[in-house]
Amino acid sequence: MSSTPETRRFPPPWTVRRADADTFVVADANGIPLAYVPCRDDLQGICYAHSRLTSDEARRIANGIARLPEFMMPRKGFHPRGGGDFRWRASRPYHVALNDLFIREHWGFIEAVCRMNSIPFDPTGQRIDRDGHWYVYEFTEQLAAIQFWDRFEGRWMRGEEFMYPDRPLDLPKLREPAGIPKFNKARRER
Repeated sequence: MSSTPETRRFPPPWTVRRADADTFVVADANGIPLAYVPCRDDLQGICYAHSRLTSDEARRIANGIARLPEFMMPRKGFHPRGGGDFRWRASRPYHVALNDLFIREHWGFIEAVCRMNSIPFDPTGQRIDRDGHWYVYEFTEQLAAIQFWDRFEGRWMRGEEFMYPDRPLDLPKLREPAGIPKFNKARRER
């Protein structure tokens, strides 16, 4: 028996509700339960209960699960680069170009932010000479590519052209490490 795409889909928005005192339930738009997150508040102070979640921890985890469709949905205007270039791979369809001078000035910060947020920092090896030198980086996930593009003032690639899509309003911020000199957009605009 083969499954059809309609039976495997869980339409957003996903909601969180407290089923009882010990469980949070994440359900899709049709009300189908997708995840159960158990918790126990009455076991605090008992030595064998240290592996149990409190209701606050369980609620946070359930809310994180409920936000997954928001992070996975495609954003308008951010298209895959497309075939044609010998460096393009279907497994890493999103490409962002960064200015060579910017990369040299902020290498440590870029690498630290990418590591902290589990964003791959994978160069394709392609160099583009257009209003300076640009190097292209490839991404599997659209959201990671958009966050990289936004934070480091990159250029979105579509074919061989630079694209200038509008920044999504609901784009999650990247975590940034403390103790590393940060790139300050306001400083560069002076």
